[in-house]
Amino acid sequence: MAEPIRVVLVDDHQVARHGLQSYLRVFEDLEVVGEAISGEEVLQKIEAWMPDVVVMDLLMPGGINGIETIKRVRALLPHTHIVALTSSTDDALVGAALRAGAIGYVRKDTSLEDLLASIRAAACGQSLLDPTIARLVMQELTRVGKPGVELTEREQEVLRQLALGRTNQEIAEVLMVSNETVKTHVGNILTKLQLAHRTQAVIYALKKGLISLDEIDLP
Repeated sequence: MAEPIRVVLVDDHQVARHGLQSYLRVFEDLEVVGEAISGEEVLQKIEAWMPDVVVMDLLMPGGINGIETIKRVRALLPHTHIVALTSSTDDALVGAALRAGAIGYVRKDTSLEDLLASIRAAACGQSLLDPTIARLVMQELTRVGKPGVELTEREQEVLRQLALGRTNQEIAEVLMVSNETVKTHVGNILTKLQLAHRTQAVIYALKKGLISLDEIDLP
């Protein structure tokens, strides 16, 4: 049996945090390994928890806001993915969260089932985009990716498969190459385009017309 997805919850509202924990603990493939009420607290404890996914409120008290916390968590643990969970759909906040390194952005009034799907997707390095912020994601198209960089034909195909939400193994099977070859291509793509993670790769693929918004999984 696979190891459960290790989840950390960051929210200064105790009722919301405990309610979410009670919901997630029902699922055998998830384990809540830590809770924090501020950016400062999660940064102090994150390396001890070693989570796969952090579900983080962006609007918290303290000296370190949610955006800066995302940046610092990603710097400490690059393989930990972050789902921003917030009541705000402010254009600037959505863009800042994605640029800081959040792989997903979910509204607090979304269904618990949609949040669960986003957590599971994030654990696989994938993103389920909230339909209500699709317009805001599209606005990010003009801000993502290094200009003047051209990908090879193979890299463009890998990027397309990546943007469709497929794992490295699934891409390897589609393209009939090794998993290591796909991993190398993905690394080259992110490096060339100066992208931080796969969510930004999805945005870049949309920008270049490699996929359409209709092809992206929406919860």
